[in-house]
Amino acid sequence: MLKIGIVGARGLSTMMGFRDLPDVEVSAICDLDEDLLKEKQEKYNVPHTYRIYEDMLESDIDAVVIATPMQCHVPQAIAALQAGKHVMSEVTAGVSLDELFWLCEEVEKSGKVYMLAENYCYMPQNQLIRELRRKGFFGEVYYAEGEYLHYLDDFLTYPNGKPSWRQYWQCGKHGTFYPTHSLGPVMQWFEGERIKSIATFGTGHHRADNLRQEDTTVTMCQTESGKLIRIRVDAFSPRPHNMRYYQLQGTKGCYEAPRGLGDVGKIALFENGDPKSFLEWRPLDDFHDYMPERYRNATRNQLLGGHGGGDYFIVKDFVDAIVNKTKPDIDVYDACEWTAVGLMSEISVQNGSRTVDIPNFRPKMPNSERILKL
Repeated sequence: MLKIGIVGARGLSTMMGFRDLPDVEVSAICDLDEDLLKEKQEKYNVPHTYRIYEDMLESDIDAVVIATPMQCHVPQAIAALQAGKHVMSEVTAGVSLDELFWLCEEVEKSGKVYMLAENYCYMPQNQLIRELRRKGFFGEVYYAEGEYLHYLDDFLTYPNGKPSWRQYWQCGKHGTFYPTHSLGPVMQWFEGERIKSIATFGTGHHRADNLRQEDTTVTMCQTESGKLIRIRVDAFSPRPHNMRYYQLQGTKGCYEAPRGLGDVGKIALFENGDPKSFLEWRPLDDFHDYMPERYRNATRNQLLGGHGGGDYFIVKDFVDAIVNKTKPDIDVYDACEWTAVGLMSEISVQNGSRTVDIPNFRPKMPNSERILKL
């Protein structure tokens, strides 16, 4: 029996997924809020609760899910790895470049599985595009977009009126503070690529001048082979949410996610030698038969886990990596590269949108490269 402990009782999106896996038990949850702990323990029938994280690490759990505020992710991940536990961490991986370097070192020293819980990669539509890209439908892909448009005013204070962590670690920072939801799926479509450099542009403050975060930031990423990725993050503009918009362009066709008001995911392809076939959109649903088999055959319980089954399959892949001693689908180097785009965007936007390099996160990265370089 693989025993899981979850720290952060408000972040239990993985709970249903773990409960549907054989030989896996969520045996502990940890949170500072005793009332919340009791509520979640009774709801999910969890055997043990802890207010002190280190106490949970001393128990017989095998792995930890870190679902606390983002500034806690690396300290708690390192503590778990040093205690001999596998780690699944919510996004982002960390809040400074030094933290990311420490995280890579600790994962390598521990030999334990570390996986980033970037569940947007596991959404069915994004998995379908990944499969179509692998089968060559888009030809060579060379441009993509991702947007995270999420009005955050209501998240900046707790119910008791005190400032929340988001007021500081997200909206209290410059740049593209939350890049991985937009970037993760795209980087999986650009399989084998790494981001070499970025430049970030901000609109300044038109509505929320009491916070450092610009109304909108746009980050242009260039991969080592010259491909381009545009990311937009917006936490303040008055507009409907759209946290899942993507676009992909290749030599044989393109994809666009829904924009809203009844829009659907759509694809245009150069097909059957017809030089004008790509001028008409086709609904993404036309390609449902190419959806990975496990999504097409997902059970009702797996779908109830959330995100169209994605919240089940992400924890299944985490558990499979532990049991089979294999590389997780989103490993520590992916996690740090995608997170570093947001961290380096702060430097870029505060220095006239200067182009800055992204460290090449990889095993046994030399100390000479573990630096912040302009």
